[in-house]
This record gives sequence, C-alpha cells and structure tokens, in this order.
Amino acid sequence: MGPLTTASRPVAGDIATQRLLPRETPLPMAPGDLAKSRVPDRVPTAVAPAMAWRRGLILLATAALTGAGGYEMYRVLEVGGVTVLEAMVLVLFLVLLAWVAFSFASALAGFFVLLTHPVAVDAELPAIASRTAMLLPTYNEDPHRLTARLRAIIESLEATNHGELFDWFVLSDSTDPDIWVAEEKALLALRQAVGTPRLYYRHRADNTARKAGNISEWITRFGAVYDFMIVLDADSLMSGHTIVQLVHSIETNSTAGLVQTLPMVVNARSLFSRVQQFAGRLYGPMIAAGVAWWHGSEGNYWGHNAIIRVRAFAEAAALPELRGRKPFGGHILSHDFVEAALMRRAGWGIYMLPMLGGSYEEVPPSLLDFAARDRRWCQGNLQHLAVVPARGLHWVSRLHFMVGIGAYLTAPLWLLFLLLGMLISLQARFVRPEYFPKGFSLFPSWPAQDPVLAIWVFVATMGLLLLPKLLSLVLVWMLGSVRRQFGGALRTSAGVLAEIVISALMAPVMMIFQSIAVAEILAGRDAGWQTQRRDDGTVERRELYRKYGVPTLCGVAMAASAYAVSLPLLLWMSPVIVGLLFAVPIGALTAKPASGELFSTPEDREPPPVLERANELSAAAEVGIKPALVALREDSELLAFHIAQLPPPRVARPDTVDVNLAVGRAKADVSETFEEAAAHLSSREVFSILNDRSSLSTVLQKR
Repeated sequence: MGPLTTASRPVAGDIATQRLLPRETPLPMAPGDLAKSRVPDRVPTAVAPAMAWRRGLILLATAALTGAGGYEMYRVLEVGGVTVLEAMVLVLFLVLLAWVAFSFASALAGFFVLLTHPVAVDAELPAIASRTAMLLPTYNEDPHRLTARLRAIIESLEATNHGELFDWFVLSDSTDPDIWVAEEKALLALRQAVGTPRLYYRHRADNTARKAGNISEWITRFGAVYDFMIVLDADSLMSGHTIVQLVHSIETNSTAGLVQTLPMVVNARSLFSRVQQFAGRLYGPMIAAGVAWWHGSEGNYWGHNAIIRVRAFAEAAALPELRGRKPFGGHILSHDFVEAALMRRAGWGIYMLPMLGGSYEEVPPSLLDFAARDRRWCQGNLQHLAVVPARGLHWVSRLHFMVGIGAYLTAPLWLLFLLLGMLISLQARFVRPEYFPKGFSLFPSWPAQDPVLAIWVFVATMGLLLLPKLLSLVLVWMLGSVRRQFGGALRTSAGVLAEIVISALMAPVMMIFQSIAVAEILAGRDAGWQTQRRDDGTVERRELYRKYGVPTLCGVAMAASAYAVSLPLLLWMSPVIVGLLFAVPIGALTAKPASGELFSTPEDREPPPVLERANELSAAAEVGIKPALVALREDSELLAFHIAQLPPPRVARPDTVDVNLAVGRAKADVSETFEEAAAHLSSREVFSILNDRSSLSTVLQKR
C-alpha cells in the first residue's frame, strides 16, 4: 500500500459498489469483571522510588495546607464555642479545602517542572514500523465538517511519508437517517478526493454501549492485524508529526498500554468558548505537566487523541455492565477512566505526554451547551462509585475515580457551605440566642466569630484558587518565545484578569447546574446521550429564561437573605450573588461571537498547517443536509454505495421483528407516490427502511 497519489485514485463507479471494510481479523475481548483480577506479568517502566517521593510530596503538601487552613477556620469559629451549624461548616470547609489544596499542590509541581525543563520542540521525525488504525467514532455529527477535519489529518500524516503504515476507520453510530446518508455521501467524496484504499466506513444499526461499544465492536472484528489504534473524537484534530511521535513513544516502551496527549482547544468563536480556549491554552500545560510528574505510569485516559496498544486493550479493557438500573447501573458512560484503570490493573502503563503539541479539540459554544455535556459527564463519574472498590486496581487509579467523583460532588458541597454560612448569619440576626445553656455555667455562651481572621482565611483560600493561574502567567513572562506567541506580556496579563472575572461570574451558575445534576442523578434520572452543538452558541430568549431561571431565583433568595442580615454581608456575598442574579444576561453575552484580540492564543495568531487546512476544507464544504430518501433517490451512485455498506440480512425470527420497519413498510404500501410516503414516515421508520434493501427499493421506486 503506497502513499496517497492522484494516480492511485480509484474510479468513482468502482467505489460506489464496494463495501468499505477490510477483511475481518477478529480479536477476542473477554467480558470485563470488576471482581476478579490476576497478578500482572509485566511492570510499567517507572522509577518506583522517584514516583513514591513525588506522590508523597503532593499528598504531604495537601495535608499540610488542609491542616493549616482547617486550624485557622476553627479559630474563626471557636470564639464563644462551636455550635452544631458551625461544626458542620468546619467539616465542609476541610473537605473543600483539601480539594483546593490538592489541585494547588499538583499545579505548583507543574510550575517547577516547566520552569526547570523548558519545552523543546523535536523537529526530527523518528522512524516507526508498526501498523496503526486511526479510529474516528461519530454520532449524529455534521458529516461535512467531520470529513474536512479527517482529510486534513490524512494529508498531514501523508506528508510525513509514513502514511502507508496507517488505516483509517470512520465508525458511525448515527441514528439520524439524514445524517447517516450524508455521512456516506461525504465519505464517498473523501475517498475519491484522497484516493486511499485504506479509508473505511462502518455504520452500526444498533449503537449498544455507545462509544465504548463502538470501539469494542471494531476490535472484535478487525483488531488482530493492528499493533496500535489512535482514537479520535468528532472534533479532534492531530498533526501527522504528532501521530508519528505517538507511535514512536509507544513502540519504544514495551510495557506502555496507552499514551495520552494534551489536546488544545481551537476554533473558538463565542465569548464563552474563547475564554475556555484561552484558559486551557495558558493554564493547561502547567496543570498537565504537574499531574504527569506524579502520575508516571499510572496516568489517565480522556477518551480521545491518545494511542493505545490494541492487544492490551482487548486483553484488559472490556467493560462490564454495572448492576442495577440507570443512572447508576447499565453501560458505563465515562468509559475512558475505567479502561485506563483496567489496563493498569493488568500491568500496562498509562502515560501522558503533556508537551507533545499538535493535538487539538473544540469546546461547546455556550455555557448551556457546556452544562448539557457536563450533565452526562456527571452521571458517568458518579457511576464510578461502583468501580472504585474493584479488585486489583492501583491506588492511583482509584484516586483518579475519586477526583472525578469529587469534581461534581464539590458543587453541592460548596452550595451547602454557603447556605450554612447564611443560616448562621440569619440565626444570629433573628433568633434569640441562649446565652446560658442548660446545665451549670459561670459564663455565658456568646454566638460569635472572629471577623478579621475570617477575612484572612478567605483571602488565603482564594489565593490557592488563583495562584496557579498567576504562576502560568509568570511562566509566559519568563519564556520569551511563549510570550510572543500570546501577543506579549501586557495582552496576556489583561487576558488573565478578564478570564478570572468572567469565570468568577459563571462559576456560581455552574455550581447550581452541577448541584441540580447531582440531585437528579441521585433521584434516578438518566441523562441520555444528546448530540453536542459545535458551532453557533446563540441561545433563544425563551431558553435563556427557562434554563437560567433556577440560578436567578437562587441569587434573589441569597441577596434577600444577606441584605436582611446586614449590608456588609451582602457585599461579602456579592461575588456569588452577582453571578446568579445576572445569570440570564451573562449567559446571553457569553454565547455571542467575540473578538479574539483579548483572549488570543498561539493557535489563533499562527495557526498550525493542519488547523488551517481543516478550516479551509470546512469553509468550502457543502452546506445543508438533504432528507435521506430524497438524497438516495436523486443520486444513483450514492444509493449503490449505501446498499453496498449494508450488512447481510439477518434471519427473521419472532423476537427480532422491527416494529418501525413493519409500520414503515405498511405506510409505504398504502402511499401512492414517493412524496406521500416520505411525508408520512417518521425518522425511526426511515432509519429502519434504510437498513432493509427490499423496503428501501419499494419506497424509492414509487412514482
């Protein structure tokens, strides 16, 4: 198989009658079992003593900061004795401070790593020899933008002269019939454009277990002939240079099961996404360098832009179905954490290369879109409560699960912390205290706190939250090349200040959204799986009022309660109250397009070639998607291609009758014209007809 050349391009008519799949080479994946583990026959390459003292340093720093802060908070509350409410506040403060201190300690480690080891870009491409599959799972995504990004990656990889070692698979789980047919049309055009016989397409009619099931199905059908697989997301973008370096990194480490990159956010357009892009680009490398420093071979997996050893994944990463009903039971939503933990349990190393570069992704365009995705992630992480006790897991893998769970539980804990503080203030203002409690006492019990010390505790806590951002800014100031990439020290400093303000305004709203999500999940409500918006962040006014109504009401209640106590308390609570009271205008403003001057990133100022090419192809891509049946009726080549991609018909049995297909055929039979049939078929009925050759022929042949 040679590189992509014009001469090697197949004839369009030949492609249209081919099924775009290679010969099947099955690789078994045994069903996962959380209750069983075996002693691994390999040990990841890592210096154990070095990792031990690094992890000890992080945990010791966390404990020291938490202990010191907890002691000072106790001093704030112990004036006049600690009441029950104050004791609850103290416990919550300790839990939340430990969370903040842990993140701070890890980020501080990343600061010193980057300070002492400046990033060096390796311009030389290493030699590689392994066969790698590039997997692109998709679910109801825009097929034109999807194939534009994919073509840019293919062309970038071909430019490295290693393209013959890679096969490309688009693994569709799309359930929208119009998008499904548009995918086929886009893939047919892409294959004709790049001329590679190594670009394959597979559509699953039944998307069992979602993305994890999609990848597992590919492994069990085609995985045996591949050494590695690189898993992409629908919005992923990777340079050929980065892909080759990833292959080299896992080739040269025989105990590595997975190597994860740090994807950078690109193509942000709205104010919300630009803030996220700027923050991720500026703070992300330092945070990632810190976690990589102490994770070592016990890293984590974020589900995309990573290279995986295929046999290691098949051997160890098959996911079990959790017991019980949704949302805690069923298929695991956040599968990536679990897959990494199971591979590490089997003795495979999970590594991260945070400074590799050339790895990109996109973010949702608005706070509401982000919250919708976050709701699914929340459910997936809370599901991990059932995985934490699994036998044989490395303690760092268990820590990853606890960190993921804590990322969502801290939201209702912060809300409870604020409410208890408000309740204590209201109690002191309106409830007559018992100065002489029951029993003998020579001195009265005064309900009081130390206000001056409370301010210092607050300032110190905010310092732990903000100092990592300021340390990232210091790194930019110190490194001339990075400073120029961000547009200079002054512009970057202004961007950091603006990011802190905007993030502070949005944080209370996310606290309410995440608290609601946790409550819904605990009440048994399943999040489902919705398609993510990736382009326009504009939100209708009705949706703004409906979605931001609860945060706004919370802000009104907090403001009224604080003002009822005193004006100083209202001012003290203003950072939280302002974000909640103005949730609607903040949500509307941040969803609108914004200039990139203030929040510009190196990728904005000097886009890498693969990003420029992807955006160029996206801009030139076809706009709009035709109804599936209309598209197939108008394009005989597309129809032939669609039929060629269908799997062989299944043997009909009473328990496999497709109700949607039966109803759709009945509607088609009584319709006199094609237009009449198409108008009365539901989306699910069209989807079933598209999976059945004879029914599809019946519908399309109507006059």
